[in-house]
Amino acid sequence: MKQAKKIKAKEPVKIRFKELSNGNQSIYLDIYQNGKRNREFLKIYIVPEHSDTDKEVNRQMMGLANAIKAQKIVELKNSENGFSIQGIKQKACIYDYIHKLADEKYKTRPSDSSNYRNYITLIDRLKQFSGDKTTFKQVNKEFCIKFIEWLRTAKNRAYPKGTSTTFASGLIAPSSQYQFYALFKTALSRAVTDGIIPANPIDQLQKNEKLKRIPGNREYLTIDEVKQLVKTNCVQPVIKQAFLFSCFSGMRYGDVKNLKWGDIQKDNEGKMLIRYTQQKTKKDENLQISDEALKFLPERSKSKDKDSVFILPYNGTANVVLRSWACASGITKRVTFHVGRHTNATLLLSLGVPIETVSKLLGHSDIQTTQIYAKVIDKNKRAAVSKLDGLTD
Repeated sequence: MKQAKKIKAKEPVKIRFKELSNGNQSIYLDIYQNGKRNREFLKIYIVPEHSDTDKEVNRQMMGLANAIKAQKIVELKNSENGFSIQGIKQKACIYDYIHKLADEKYKTRPSDSSNYRNYITLIDRLKQFSGDKTTFKQVNKEFCIKFIEWLRTAKNRAYPKGTSTTFASGLIAPSSQYQFYALFKTALSRAVTDGIIPANPIDQLQKNEKLKRIPGNREYLTIDEVKQLVKTNCVQPVIKQAFLFSCFSGMRYGDVKNLKWGDIQKDNEGKMLIRYTQQKTKKDENLQISDEALKFLPERSKSKDKDSVFILPYNGTANVVLRSWACASGITKRVTFHVGRHTNATLLLSLGVPIETVSKLLGHSDIQTTQIYAKVIDKNKRAAVSKLDGLTD
């Protein structure tokens, strides 16, 4: 009897490329669902490979594109199955619920996929700890205590599957431990709100059983390192411009990405300022801008007030490019876009700008946040003075 030929299921999401006039290729997802096809451009680009740095950047870009593709496939499956947070019972898998929260975060702020990736990574960590199937019923006070203990002793590894991200060997960094703990606590609190569990078991823990936030180091660049970056070419010039603009304005990545030409105005004295709403704090700000920062604005040409000043990719993509660019300039520090904000703070303080003024320029609601940068400057001063020790012995 002749066997029936198996019909291969159509792949719902494929990675494709569009040739651009500048020689780059724009990566997009070709999505097939319910008999319809749609394109979703990722704002990730492949550049011509003229050097090993170009090859490494392209490898990172493809890794990120494949990770987004995998995430999109999961999202489509959830949609087809009618997955909904409401109605989940305690016997349901907590990973599905956290994944739904991640999807909500991404839909709310698609320009910043970091929250999505953090939740996906939390799922990976929970699976490492308790296996592939964990229900809400299992997540009690004892579970939370053991998970926190596990975080304190667990080793780093590459995660999640499908990404190109790797981590240093050794234990999970204290800052990452706290991030996983905080996300888990937030997810459980949301489950209480949604009526899935009666109370958050983490709230039942004693003070010494909970994880505490440990202040992290504030990485920043010196003025000489900034000058070196100015001299070094970047495979994506707009990312170079945006980062240097952040160094001299102190604006966060999300605020730089959302900046419109109409936000840049003149004050009563004819000086330039930016009127915008901070993405993180939702506070309205009037930020005075230096001539040095204005040097790194792109050409406006015929752009309208509502048009974006910087056309930027996802934050993670920008950071990959930044690290390659910094490496090419000879800088060994771990450069991310937020380092630009740290650089602005330390530069201003080292030039003698009062801390109260720096705090206002950065839009800090609490001057204690700005004090962190002041401590960095004091530490550098002490290190400089100590070099005089023993000179007359």
